[in-house]
Amino acid sequence: MRFDSLTQFVKTPEAVPAKGPVAVVLVEDNIEVATTLRHHLQAGFAHVIACMPTDFDMPRDLVEDVIRIDYDMSVEGALEGAINPIIAAVPAGTWLYYCYNAEFLFHPFCETRSVGEMLAFHTEERRDGMLTYVVDLYSDDLWEHPDAVSLDRAHLDRSGYYALARPDAQGHPKERQLDFFGGLRWRYEEHVPEARRKIDRISLFKTKPGLKLRPDHTLNDEEYNTYACKWHHNLTAAICSFRTAKALKQNPGSTYDIHTFKWHNSAPFEWHSRQLLDLGLMEPGQWF
Repeated sequence: MRFDSLTQFVKTPEAVPAKGPVAVVLVEDNIEVATTLRHHLQAGFAHVIACMPTDFDMPRDLVEDVIRIDYDMSVEGALEGAINPIIAAVPAGTWLYYCYNAEFLFHPFCETRSVGEMLAFHTEERRDGMLTYVVDLYSDDLWEHPDAVSLDRAHLDRSGYYALARPDAQGHPKERQLDFFGGLRWRYEEHVPEARRKIDRISLFKTKPGLKLRPDHTLNDEEYNTYACKWHHNLTAAICSFRTAKALKQNPGSTYDIHTFKWHNSAPFEWHSRQLLDLGLMEPGQWF
């Protein structure tokens, strides 16, 4: 199913998913688009929506399974411009997820449990949002893979992650909120604007009237932005992403300064939730 615009999609009631979880993939370029869409279909999302440029091709095997919306991701405010109308269009209480192409959601025990099972447990814990960490992936050979993307040769940083208190308007720390840093945005921070150095997103959340996604990947309801409830730790997930590596190699201001992303704390990515759990890059909470 294909729509010429986001407006056409939200004004077509029979096309808007009536039940979640729903994944929205924001397509910025032609790299690993089909892989990203297939990954999230296999993760157990009831519906996958692709917001992508008009001239990009959709693989034939995905045409029936993916809702395609023609959308320009290069415009100012493209993130919130895509997600907020979808929040308003789907029924209240729908679990919604978003990511970019060449990004892959991993949650605890995802090899044997679907994203729907995880969100059912999260709902039982009275949580309406889930913190996700963006874990940078990169090829270990930039000569062979000049765009830094290789599924077979993907690496990640196994250390170098940290958190700082998130201040409110008066400079006081917000309750149960932290700003998280690490990965390529930390190692190459001189090439990354300060506002884009965080690696935390509230990428999974339950829709409700008036809810809005903000440009910094937080929501306008502060409880959604907390990493855990008041009484114990909660589930978190990871988005394993080539997006930062791609940007650093495509940007003329940084590409010639970077000959390899590998360092002494690089490790091959195993494409398995156990590695991410062992590295502390996501939290199973009380879910066993």
